[in-house]
Amino acid sequence: MTPRVSKAELPTELAQSVIKQLGSVAEPVEVVWHNPNVATANLEFSAKLAAWDAADAGLESFAHMAVAAQVGCSWCLDIGYFQAQNQDLDLVKASQVPRWRESEVFTPLERDVLEYAEAMTNTPPTVTDELYAGLLDRMGAAAMVELTAYVAFVNMATRNNTANGVTSQGFSDACETPLAARPGTSRTASTA
Repeated sequence: MTPRVSKAELPTELAQSVIKQLGSVAEPVEVVWHNPNVATANLEFSAKLAAWDAADAGLESFAHMAVAAQVGCSWCLDIGYFQAQNQDLDLVKASQVPRWRESEVFTPLERDVLEYAEAMTNTPPTVTDELYAGLLDRMGAAAMVELTAYVAFVNMATRNNTANGVTSQGFSDACETPLAARPGTSRTASTA
């Protein structure tokens, strides 16, 4: 699938910066660059999210991938898995996020974070008081507020990419362990 809107040409400095970070230019940036104000705001907020440190980075990474798998954003799942490798996260766990309910590799806290990410992603959201309170009790207020804002942003990004027709660029091909197939599909989650 090709993006539903053509890729815009990025300023050289921005293109070089993205290539330095990822190894190639990220298609979502090229697509959204048709409106530089939107693209710049998105990039700036993404950078701010990366600097947050109240919640565990692994939990946020798994939450990001859970949202991407649920929404069907193969680009976000692809880059999320690639970034999990670059952050030295447990790739066996990361590879199982698309099928986390069936997998036995996750801790109770990780399972609740994955459930929370999906509950926030449902339309309408299905977050229960019990789920929220359980996470709040184990993570603390600062981490819970951060996780919630993080999942909300990821929802915006995944839906933006999906609506614009942006799909996987193959970043996760560099990972030794392939992503698991999401239940009910025959393809790996990164190619869905």
